[in-house]
Amino acid sequence: MTEKELISALKSDSEVAFTHLYDLYWPQVHHFASLYLKDKEEIKEVVQEVFIKLWELRYILREEDGLKGFLFILTRNHIFDHSHKTFNEDFYRITLLRVFTDPRNIEDEVASKDLMEHIEKLISSMPAQRQLVFNLSRKEYKTYREIADTLQISPKTVERHMHEALQYLRTRLKDLLISIGGIIFFLSHWG
Repeated sequence: MTEKELISALKSDSEVAFTHLYDLYWPQVHHFASLYLKDKEEIKEVVQEVFIKLWELRYILREEDGLKGFLFILTRNHIFDHSHKTFNEDFYRITLLRVFTDPRNIEDEVASKDLMEHIEKLISSMPAQRQLVFNLSRKEYKTYREIADTLQISPKTVERHMHEALQYLRTRLKDLLISIGGIIFFLSHWG
């Protein structure tokens, strides 16, 4: 079945269509949620909430619009509502800016390879110990205590490394956001 046919069937209460759409879009929703949340259980909870909401709102879907943009908005809203503590606001702002500049390619912009490569380059430019602490926290979802035990350093040292890493990334991402803003300003006035 095509996506349009699946959406039409979903609107007719088809659990089979829902299962197909879930299988099709679960990886994208999970990936997007994992960009902003670090706790695996929080990510699973957000993904589950998004698909529950999809089922609840199935009657308002339009076959011609597809689901990618709709699921992006649902996921973004659940992430924002779910946790302000682990939410990466700088990355969120950049994503929103990119979405608003080209709303036709939401999923491409959110999963932008170039942006992720830029962030990875920033991470790799940090001192080795800070990189290690950051990656253990954000990619392996370890607590500060677990990181301290693994690296045989104090939790305060872990906290300091994370503070400096996040400050470094915020500053560099802010510079990127300003650059993007300048380009948009230029294009809107001269393009």
